[in-house]
Amino acid sequence: MENSRRQFIKQSALLGAGVMASKVSWSAQSYRRIMGSNDRVRIGVVGFSDRHRNSHLPSFMNCYKELNFDVVAVSDLWNRRRDEGVAIWKDKMGHDIVACRNNDELYSKKLVDAVFISTADFQHAQHTIEAVKAGCDAYVEKPFAESMEDNRAALKAVKESSRIVQIGSQRRSGANYMAADEFIKSGKFGPITMVELTWNVNQPGRWRRPELVALLKEQDTDWKRFLINRPYEAFDPRKYLEYRLFWPYSSGLPGQWMSHQIDTVHWFSGLKHPRSVVANGGIYTWKDGRKNWDTITAVFDYGPQDDPSNGFQVTFASRMGNGDENPAEIYYSNGGELNLNTNKVSPRGGLTEKMAAAMNLKPNLLPELDLANTGKVEVAANTGGDILTSNHVRNWMECVRSRKQPHAPVEVGYAHSIANIMTTAASHTGTRATFDEHTQEVMVNGKVFKS
Repeated sequence: MENSRRQFIKQSALLGAGVMASKVSWSAQSYRRIMGSNDRVRIGVVGFSDRHRNSHLPSFMNCYKELNFDVVAVSDLWNRRRDEGVAIWKDKMGHDIVACRNNDELYSKKLVDAVFISTADFQHAQHTIEAVKAGCDAYVEKPFAESMEDNRAALKAVKESSRIVQIGSQRRSGANYMAADEFIKSGKFGPITMVELTWNVNQPGRWRRPELVALLKEQDTDWKRFLINRPYEAFDPRKYLEYRLFWPYSSGLPGQWMSHQIDTVHWFSGLKHPRSVVANGGIYTWKDGRKNWDTITAVFDYGPQDDPSNGFQVTFASRMGNGDENPAEIYYSNGGELNLNTNKVSPRGGLTEKMAAAMNLKPNLLPELDLANTGKVEVAANTGGDILTSNHVRNWMECVRSRKQPHAPVEVGYAHSIANIMTTAASHTGTRATFDEHTQEVMVNGKVFKS
């Protein structure tokens, strides 16, 4: 047990350094052995957002020279952000950056080979479709889609292309998460019986942009293009800049935070989506005109579709009125817990040998294991180039070179979007939401949920 424990921790540490045990550690020399690897990869920025500026940019800067990548263009509907993006990337790259008023301009100019997509939540899927149809690889922020129509269309477009698409579920590039996945799949943890997910913050200004809202004028952007396939309504700078607070531009808490955590459930369990979801919540604290809840609790049933007698429950609870910025992900088996806050596997709360003997059951005693705390989740509004995002961006860039599948391919985004949309359906209707495998539709009250 001690030898396997040392090997486990050693492998976790390697993963945290961005080195996959099952892959080659990429270097400048190894890239030169790939056909076309000496060609510079030209990157375009689709949406010069806070996320791009604060996280994608520093993560990219960590390895762009080694991998021979370059940022050459910025596409943003708002002239202010477009100009900011051009100026900042010109300073970073040391050459002129092409400013594009929209994605049609970006792709028609044949400027780029790949793009970062970090636009509004409801736009991600459509912008992915545009990218792959233009022959570009893409790093796409989550949530991948906020409607099943967009979700299916984007999945289809990516699958029909030969493009490398990385979904921004950066936990998939974290050492502790990789180690947890391996441990659960080894069978040593035993069947998952319960998962508790929480994400609580207390930031009155989270997702608010009052200073920018005051500066945004309709004539300085393209409101109709911003709406894409959402119903037309009059220009509203709050919905443009604070979209996370307003449906149908974002689901809010599920799309922003739950999409990260529920993805680990799909990853570790091998299941593609919940069997059902119920949800409750409301706007209890921030009476600022928002439409999306500031507090939610969602309860999921997971398990095989053809075997309702087997499965487990997942809860996701999130509040914005009180919180310590310390998201929790705890997996339980009958033998103990796997805690991704402490990065430890322990027999805490599990069945003891004495209890098992008394009930004529087989004990599932867990070892005490450390999951190498090298991939701690950053949850502040500005995460910077944190190790998870840096590893994840690098993995995408490596895969653009190698043409191998990245850690979080398009199916990952499709799956978390099903869970998100089911949660939206349950919260908007007050009804238990299910998923129809045949039609790939979210269902409530026997009808397709129209998001």
